[in-house]
Amino acid sequence: MSKLYFRFGAMASSKTANALMTRFNYEEKGHHVWLIKPDLDNRDDYTDENGKRVTVVKSRIGLSAVADVIKRDENLFETYKKLTALSTIDAIICDECQFLTAAQVDQMKYIAEFCDIPVLCFGLRSDFQTKLFEGSRRLFEIADSINEIKSVCTCGKKAIVNARINANGDIITEGEQIEIGGNDKYVSMCWGCWQTKIKNQ
Repeated sequence: MSKLYFRFGAMASSKTANALMTRFNYEEKGHHVWLIKPDLDNRDDYTDENGKRVTVVKSRIGLSAVADVIKRDENLFETYKKLTALSTIDAIICDECQFLTAAQVDQMKYIAEFCDIPVLCFGLRSDFQTKLFEGSRRLFEIADSINEIKSVCTCGKKAIVNARINANGDIITEGEQIEIGGNDKYVSMCWGCWQTKIKNQ
């Protein structure tokens, strides 16, 4: 029986690179992968010559691939059924899975359990205040396999905090949970360095 997998880590821990390498491994063996990403993350998306949005999964080391965008109110099981009526799907890989709704995670679990399709989710555990995202929380609750993709703080300890920073490099501790950005807005840190930097600002 296939499983629902959750691979989580701090920012810059190579989550997206791992997702794309996993996709490559499946496709190299002749399997068809449905690569998806929630529409909240549009950093690397672009508009083609026909005015259509093209959703891109892109890692910091340069790997990238076009993916299907998942709207926040979309029923993933219904979309899966429509797609499989036209072609085979052997695996589902979701990047930035923290932006899924709890209901969408449940739908992925249903696909893994009752359609016997492996579903691999890659994303953050928590936000800039170290609070769980909705999608991540639900994945911790029902995923069959949970693994951390580790990264390090500048001090050498394990990075677990996705610290939000301003233009001066100061830590931001208040604001909306979701603010899309990369190295210009976030730095992964260990909890100790994060706390120390906040106190010394």
